[in-house]
Amino acid sequence: VQDTDAQLPRYQTTGFGRYSDFQPMSQGGSAILRTCRDKNLGRVVVMKTLHPHLADTEYMSARFLREARVTAQLQHPTTVPVYDIGRDLEARLYFTMKKVEGDTLREIIERQLAGNAGALETFNLERMLGLLIQLCNGLAYAHAHGVVHRDVKPENIIVGSSGEVILLDWGVAKVWSTPDDDPTARAIEHEVLTDVNQRPGTPLYMSPEQVRGGGSIDARTDVYAVGAVLYEALTLHEPLRGDRISETFELIKTKMPVPPRERSPKRQIPAGLADICMRALAKEPADRYPSMPDMIAAVREFRGRALQSLTNH
Repeated sequence: VQDTDAQLPRYQTTGFGRYSDFQPMSQGGSAILRTCRDKNLGRVVVMKTLHPHLADTEYMSARFLREARVTAQLQHPTTVPVYDIGRDLEARLYFTMKKVEGDTLREIIERQLAGNAGALETFNLERMLGLLIQLCNGLAYAHAHGVVHRDVKPENIIVGSSGEVILLDWGVAKVWSTPDDDPTARAIEHEVLTDVNQRPGTPLYMSPEQVRGGGSIDARTDVYAVGAVLYEALTLHEPLRGDRISETFELIKTKMPVPPRERSPKRQIPAGLADICMRALAKEPADRYPSMPDMIAAVREFRGRALQSLTNH
């Protein structure tokens, strides 16, 4: 009642001054996340701020602004609502967004890999397919609005407490109005690949055309990444991994992953779903699903056949 019925002052505080009660939440290689209270609206939000040593870095500032604005403009259930953007008292960029409760797909897969019975039972094949379709729907929406994510990976996928899927980190998104050879965009992407604080496997979700560089990036780039995420959800292993990033890149360019049913024979992976996964991981974009809706249709058709088979038995 205190928050909902409090009078709004005649001269209310705007900008950074409206936030108080900061509490640390988490931090990554480029930014800090804190919870704070929006005094005007009486709610807790999450504030993302660049690390101090990156605050004056042109390409990281560009990435940060791109993430905030793309996320704000893509108003879909799979994106986090963005509330505000500005500079703090030290002139560092920040933006505020909804506080999302849940686990990343990376955390869920790690628990399954460790043999956690609850994770294996809760996130069974049927549940994983439902999450995958939510993810693909969000990407299809983004593509229809001229945006390719370019960094789809389990770390960036949150499964919310109500079962919703949230796709994070649109900082390296390709926007149609941005040319493929835009130097700022290339610098942003290079930083993502070389950031020593990133998980070593991060490049494994990149498409061959991203690794090669200089080629056209379109929706099929995200199709590849979703295929890589599906592969790991099915097998509990990344599709391809070298001892070094350079080896990983060479594998992505030249070698197809071991088929999922061969990689994890004890997981009882359906042949039809393995085929969907491998088509999405094709080296050449023309050999993948032409669009995200086409991949969604394939997954739904597979699920429909599986349900029909269960009904007949």
